[in-house]
This record gives sequence, C-alpha cells and structure tokens, in this order.
Amino acid sequence: MRQNQSMPMDAMRRRLLMGAGATTALTLGDLLGPAAAQTAAPRRGGKFVYTNTYPNNRMGDARNGRHPQHWLDLNNRSAYNALTWVDENLEVQPELATAWEPSDDLKVWDITLREGVTFHDGREMTADDVVSSYRFHQASTGYAKQIVGVEKVGRKVRMTLDAPNSEFPYILAEYHLMIMPAAEKETIGLAGIGTGPFKIVSLDPKRRIILERHETYWRQGFPYLDRLEVVSSPGRMEGALNGFRGGLFDAVIGVDPGLLPDLERTPDLKYNLSSSGDQAIMIIPKHEGTPLNDKRVRQALALAIDREKIVRIVYGKNAGWVGNDSHLTPANASFTPLPRIHDVARARALLAEAGHPNGITLPTFYFAATWPEVPRIFQVLAESVKEAGITLPIEQRPSDGYRKWRVEDVEKTRKHRFAYTPAGPRNPGVSLYRMRPDNNESGYWSGPGCDEYMALYQKSLAESSGDKRRAIYVRMQEILRDEVPAISPAGRRNLVIHKPNVHGLRNHSQFWSMRFDEVWKS
Repeated sequence: MRQNQSMPMDAMRRRLLMGAGATTALTLGDLLGPAAAQTAAPRRGGKFVYTNTYPNNRMGDARNGRHPQHWLDLNNRSAYNALTWVDENLEVQPELATAWEPSDDLKVWDITLREGVTFHDGREMTADDVVSSYRFHQASTGYAKQIVGVEKVGRKVRMTLDAPNSEFPYILAEYHLMIMPAAEKETIGLAGIGTGPFKIVSLDPKRRIILERHETYWRQGFPYLDRLEVVSSPGRMEGALNGFRGGLFDAVIGVDPGLLPDLERTPDLKYNLSSSGDQAIMIIPKHEGTPLNDKRVRQALALAIDREKIVRIVYGKNAGWVGNDSHLTPANASFTPLPRIHDVARARALLAEAGHPNGITLPTFYFAATWPEVPRIFQVLAESVKEAGITLPIEQRPSDGYRKWRVEDVEKTRKHRFAYTPAGPRNPGVSLYRMRPDNNESGYWSGPGCDEYMALYQKSLAESSGDKRRAIYVRMQEILRDEVPAISPAGRRNLVIHKPNVHGLRNHSQFWSMRFDEVWKS
C-alpha cells in the first residue's frame, strides 16, 4: 500500500483532545439534538461566536464576500432566507414562501409569498425581488437551470420548469438560492442585504464575519442574540478546538465524529449529533482497459469492504453509519439498507469468475482529507479488502485544489481518476440524480442497468404520489447495489460541540441548513 501523509489514528486523537482541553471538567452532551428538558426561558441578548471547519469552495473576497453565493461558510441563513427550508428530518418547510401549488404535469409551480417580510434596509420584500433573484440564479446556479421561466403573478411567483419535478419545493430550499433585493445581475447580492435574522456589520474576507440582530425579522420574537460572529477554520480542526478551549469560540461546527468516545468522557462541554450527515463516495471509472469496468470486480470490491468495521473503528458506536452505495442516507425515509454488507466468500467467487482466482491489485485510489477522518476511512477500508484477495493502493492528495484536480479534465478524469468525493444528504430526487451517466460521480456509468435507472428517475419526477415515488427509489437503490457504479462505504453524523451556557443550537444532517434564530446564552 502506498504510504499516505496522515498521522496514525490514536496519535491524532490524543493530540486533538489535548488541544481541546482533555484535562478540564466537562458534561455529557445531548445525543438527541435540542435539549429535551430545557426548562429555563430563553434569554435575549449577548454574543455567540462559532467556527466552522467545513471548507467552502465558493468563498468570496472583499468584493463579493457579502453575497450569499460567496459566504464565509455555507450557513448563509444567518443573513438570508430561501423560499423553503429543509428541516432536521429532511422534510421541506415554508420559509419566505408559505405555499406552493404545481400544475397537473408538475412543470409549472405557483408560489405564494409570505407577507410582511422586510429586508435589512427596511424595505418590504416583494414578488419583484424573488423574480430578480431567480433570474440571477438561473444563470449562476445549477439547481436553478431547470427553471425556464419565472414571472410575477400578483403577489405570487410562477416558475416554469423544463420538465416535471415532483420534488421541486426541495430545490427552493438550496443554500445557493437565497432571496436578495431586486437589482441588475451584475450587482445583485453584493450589498449583503437579506431577510435573515442577522444583518452584516463587518467582514474580514475569508476569515470572519460579524452580524447583528435584524429587529424586524419576520419570525416574530427571533433571533434571541444581539450579535453573531462567524469564524472560518476550513480543515483546521486542531486550531478550532484550541480556540474553543481558550474561550474564543462558543461552538465548533464540523468536529471529527471519531472523537466522540473521548468527548463523552470529557466534562464542561456539550455535543450534538445529527441523525445522519455527509458520506464518503468512491468514484469508480469504467473506461476500457481497467479491471473496474467489469461489474463483477466492482461487486467483489463492494462485498469485500467491512463497512461495520470502518464505522466501529473510525466513528465508534454512535457517530457513523453504513452506506448503501447510493447518495441516500438513513435520514431519508426511502433509504434501503444493504442486505449483505460484507461477504468475503462471495467476493472471492466473483473475482474468480472475472478471471482473478488469485486475487487482484486495483489501480491507486486517491483521496483528500476534506474531513479529518477521511484518511482513517480508507486506511481501514484498504486493510479490510485484503481478506478477499484485493490489494487497494491508496494515496492522499492535498486538500487545496483537490476537487479541481479530480474533475478539471473530463477526458482525463474518465480514464484515470479512481477517487473519493464527499457527498451531503439531500432529498431523493437530487441525491439519486447524482448517479446519472454524464456525472463524474457515477464514473460515467452506462449500459442496460443505467438505462433502467434513468428511466425510473424520469418516472419519479412526474409522479405526484409520495408512496409511489418511494417504491421507485427503492428499485433504483437495488440497481445501484447490483451495478455498483460507485461505492459509499460509510458516513458521518455531523458533530457540533458547544459551551454548556449555549442553548437552542440545533444540529442538522445538512449542516448548511442549520439555523441560529433560536440560539441563546444563559
């Protein structure tokens, strides 16, 4: 196995915990999310400072850092709102829209806007602002490219799609699609004015943003805080934990979930786990000449991976989950667990059928430590497949520029990149679409199985019944299990730590959908 650059698991864990104050007095966190027995009345006022270790590839600078698409981190609902919001159960909820009504063919959606919403500058939000925002999003954001028409119809906004989309309300919740005051496409959003609970007062590009309470926020009585400060710490978890210990931060978002067993024994700290979270995807190229072009080899690799061992070693008892080779997570109601997650004998038999009775050495698999535990995932994975006769060389790449390196040249990527990518949880329609044949994440999958999969996807878009869509999604996951266009061995439950005097901080499987409206400090 090619040597990677990560430090041993136990050494890294000890170092991080020493930096986080393993010798100080601590209290047990709440596994269930919001404190179930919170009896004190929320207190208004005060300042809350958090740091986020997740990277944001679209982070802006002094010219555009106030813009919602170039925010310091992805939690841009601090200052902005979308038309809808996805809650902690991954269900769509009203935000700036109060209702949405589709046409019979699910191609035209009439959206009723919330009344009495004001921007930070005191102006009332109107349908013109929504139309202007979405005309910008149509040109700048992939999620909005399906919208071929957006127009004002009285107080409502009508959106026309290029094809039916039964789950379109989820799209309206995407963190890219915030509502801004109407302006020309070249200047819209640059002033940093939104409708969210806090308004921007200071920006240190790529480092820190300071916000203060929006006094006429549409959610009456919120926010509780006077001031919110956001500090960016992408990939710098050790520094974030040291800052937490030193009192610089009230909370850290994106802590390595593998630290949970130690955090459970560490006093004066509370933690909060989401129901699921991001997962590690193995992208499998299928070009002519690679052994991975043979479905049997891919099936053997999927069966040889000891997924429960990865979760046990990397995440411990509570902080991880076993993937099923789709982009769905256990938080999705349609998620279907694998019936067989580890079968060495079957993996060996498949390799023999494929002409490798004595085992196989696969091409080098590349990854970057976009989360602290990623190197540990693939160290355990590479070791576990040896039992089935599979040698998997692994090599760590620098995090800086990794995504560009992985996808910048489609032809080169198609032929050479056997690599990892992180994937966040979304609704089934978006998640399962990521395995389409022209997407890098599917390894440019093709063939009869792919054709059936995409036909089912198109059918689901035009299906208004949620129960019938779920049946389609189950079949799509069965196809992925058989074809193995990609492998998702394990996922993390997002972990937030915070001081004991912080209340109302609710974690989220989609960390970018966290809200800070209800946070208060005692």
